[in-house]
Amino acid sequence: MKTYKFKIEGLDCANCARELEEALNKEQGLENVSINFFTEKLTFDTENKEEALQKLKKIIRQEDDEITLEELSE
Repeated sequence: MKTYKFKIEGLDCANCARELEEALNKEQGLENVSINFFTEKLTFDTENKEEALQKLKKIIRQEDDEITLEELSE
């Protein structure tokens, strides 16, 4: 399992970040999802990055189509 880090922008409030984090943690293939509203960081663990990104983007679009993700380099 590998950890991935992304910059997440466009969240309206800390409560929105918490709700999104809870929704993502319920998804198969995504583990230890964490969203920090103040630093705009999203981290998660997964075995299959591409599959996880598809799930992430789908759920994020459902929540708010203004939210953007950008992978952070190690």
